[in-house]
Amino acid sequence: MRRARQVSALLFGLVIVLNAAVVGCRAAEAPVATDPVVVHTASGTVRGLVAEGHRLFAGIPYAAPPVGSLRFAAPEPAASWPGERDATRPGPRCVQDPDADLEHGDNSGEDCLTLNVWTPPVGKDLRPVMVWIHGGGFVNGSSDVYDASRLASRGDIVVVTVNYRLGTLGFLAHPALEAPGEVGNYGIADQQAALRWVRDNIAAFGGDPQRVTLAGESAGGTSVCDHLVAPGSAGLFDAVVLMSAPCQVQADLPTAEQRSVAYAAEAGCPDPASAGDCLRALPVDRLRKPVWYFNIGSDQMTTPVTGTAMLPRAPLRSLGEAPDVPVLIGTTRDEFTLFVALRYLRQDQRFTPEEYPELLRQTFGADADAVGAHYPLERYGGAAQAYSAAVTDSAFSCVAEQMADELPGTVYAYEFADRDAPAPEVMRTLPFPVGASHSLELRYLFDVGGAPPLNPRQQALADQMIGYWSQFVRTGDPAAEDQPEWPAYSASESSGRQWMSLRPDGSRMASDFGEEHQCPFWVGLKEK
Repeated sequence: MRRARQVSALLFGLVIVLNAAVVGCRAAEAPVATDPVVVHTASGTVRGLVAEGHRLFAGIPYAAPPVGSLRFAAPEPAASWPGERDATRPGPRCVQDPDADLEHGDNSGEDCLTLNVWTPPVGKDLRPVMVWIHGGGFVNGSSDVYDASRLASRGDIVVVTVNYRLGTLGFLAHPALEAPGEVGNYGIADQQAALRWVRDNIAAFGGDPQRVTLAGESAGGTSVCDHLVAPGSAGLFDAVVLMSAPCQVQADLPTAEQRSVAYAAEAGCPDPASAGDCLRALPVDRLRKPVWYFNIGSDQMTTPVTGTAMLPRAPLRSLGEAPDVPVLIGTTRDEFTLFVALRYLRQDQRFTPEEYPELLRQTFGADADAVGAHYPLERYGGAAQAYSAAVTDSAFSCVAEQMADELPGTVYAYEFADRDAPAPEVMRTLPFPVGASHSLELRYLFDVGGAPPLNPRQQALADQMIGYWSQFVRTGDPAAEDQPEWPAYSASESSGRQWMSLRPDGSRMASDFGEEHQCPFWVGLKEK
């Protein structure tokens, strides 16, 4: 159970709300709501909406628009507003990678630092809070994709979904922008600002600022890893959820600076002396193309930058210094099939057997032959499947096992293993199965659309997952009543390295995760 904390006073505009964190059976009391759709925040009053089983307050600014002199700068507090602000619609998406933006830039822009708050119906007691950081490779995605109404209503928790700066606007590390060592990571700074907003305002929405779980998937999960070791994030959360988080992808500062200088020159700002002013003055359309720092497989990524004031060290090198907080960590069974599918559909790459050796060479370099021997085509049924399995294991599954082994807090590990999970229609036309691919577990927790409905057994799994996740947010332990037992992970015990296998035919604990994903092989390659 989480430690009860001392009484704290939180100021919301002109209204002072006293929240008591009480030891024993009585929880902290929520502020009395005279109108469930009206909430008073530190910046002003918002009017949301009430729906069946939940309330929603959308598009709330948590920081000032990062435009003009605030482009490529740390976020500033949001300005106050008079009267009531309409909080029934989400705000604009942050600027996206145009090559992967399905909405072709619609409803996107620099003035995007907003968040959405999903709450259960008004109650007497403050509810625990989950702050959700979206994925999208740090170049795409937005908070409004994740309808958290089921988590709020069935899980009885408050969920906050956050926008943050992406791509070049979020992570450019040109040395002219700030003092050395402080460039880049504006998107991570935005997330910190959102966490401070939650600390200062969430009680007005019925959330408990003393019980905040930071959660994310993919790039969102990587962000959570960053916050575990970022000095400025200390004390802003007391549990984490890491879903499909490739926490090894950060760029080092010299690499990021070199690529940022080249990016700026191509964008029309080649002079190092004037590049800062030049970049801030450019039309935003000149900055929509992301700056690329890292590759997973042969897929490029924008990433946070280490060796900076925000991230002095890479998370995987400093897990032992992370706070001792409960951790829920997991992956999907077939992570990388999504990325292979996208290359097949967008780039017309066929993944023939003849291409397989070159794929491995491009991805694994001198280790390509060893990888090919461990991932032979005949075992996996084709080049797409074999290549997907190799990158799934090396970049996702075995990274997650390393983190489960090294994180100081109590760890609960899972693998989403529904290999018939509904996928978007275009992914069902492929000549190879996508299985339990990257991101397909999200619709079991959120209403995200874009795929066929869950069948009855999958809906039961979704209900079970909502029960596990919300129980973890409440207590730091996913163990839920009338559900399969979920013991903590332990790397120090021969029987303790168990993962919950989440599956529609019956979730159960499994002890062969590392062997199934060939983690001893990948550990051996790293140690060569």
